[in-house]
Amino acid sequence: MSGQLQTPVVFIVFNRPVQTSRVFERISQVKPKHLLVIADGARADRPEEKVLCEETRRIATSVTWPCEVETNFAPRNMGCRDRLISGLNWAFEQVEEAIILEDDVLPDPSFFPFCEQMLDHYREDTRISMVAGFNIVENQIRTDSSYFFSNLTRIWGWATWRRSWARYDEYLVNWPAIKSAGLLNEIFDRPEHVKYWTTIFDLMHDGTGPNTWDYQWAYTNFIHNALSIVPRVNLIENIGFGPGATHTTELLDAPKVTAGSLDERLIHPLAVVPLRSRDQIDMARSGCQAPTLAERIARKIRRSTMKALARSH
Repeated sequence: MSGQLQTPVVFIVFNRPVQTSRVFERISQVKPKHLLVIADGARADRPEEKVLCEETRRIATSVTWPCEVETNFAPRNMGCRDRLISGLNWAFEQVEEAIILEDDVLPDPSFFPFCEQMLDHYREDTRISMVAGFNIVENQIRTDSSYFFSNLTRIWGWATWRRSWARYDEYLVNWPAIKSAGLLNEIFDRPEHVKYWTTIFDLMHDGTGPNTWDYQWAYTNFIHNALSIVPRVNLIENIGFGPGATHTTELLDAPKVTAGSLDERLIHPLAVVPLRSRDQIDMARSGCQAPTLAERIARKIRRSTMKALARSH
């Protein structure tokens, strides 16, 4: 894109200077006028992590262009859920809309103008909750439009407005009533998808789920019948799989997709209608169903192998 990116960028980092450097280099190409950096603190039981966190923060704020830089650095480790939620709450106290990148999602340069145009075009359309950059099923899409609408929430490179984040439901307050009413059966056609999301939302509601924040964001969007905008071409490469990641520790589980480029001259869809057939393919490819016994055993073997390899190095 030509000129300077007007939309604020929120950059979320932790303890991975190598990945952070690659993503920051992409951010520096578009020279955002406003950069908000959110960082978690080192874990108390890992003294070597302090140096990594400090180096990561230095990289993420090494701005060499005219830019307002704001930081929200945790003095101690908060964990993925609390750090991301508190950080995004802080960010949307500062700005009305933002492009959001974590330190392991590497965007194609065209991701930035795409988000900026979508945020502007749909700013007042409350049917739209967010803009996604990741598209795992781009080869399954047959459309002349530059993007389409989805009921799913994908947060590997995304953008949203303060108005959308204000609805974020961390505790899934009404989930028991929604579950009792069988409303997920009205959202999903396939029983395995209903079962998958029911299990996830049960765990997140009772506090026994993973230390994360994105399932709650997906829940928020589902219960508000909110739509995501998804580019026809995948614009994000995840570079965070493997040892050292918080959740995506298994390199073999990394999606085999590369980032492409999207023309800035956008062709808008004919109607604001989600492509539910695409969403079904997406959920199937993303593993949104309970794993079989064989799959659980294979996953456990892969995890043990990766840990053994990490120890040997």
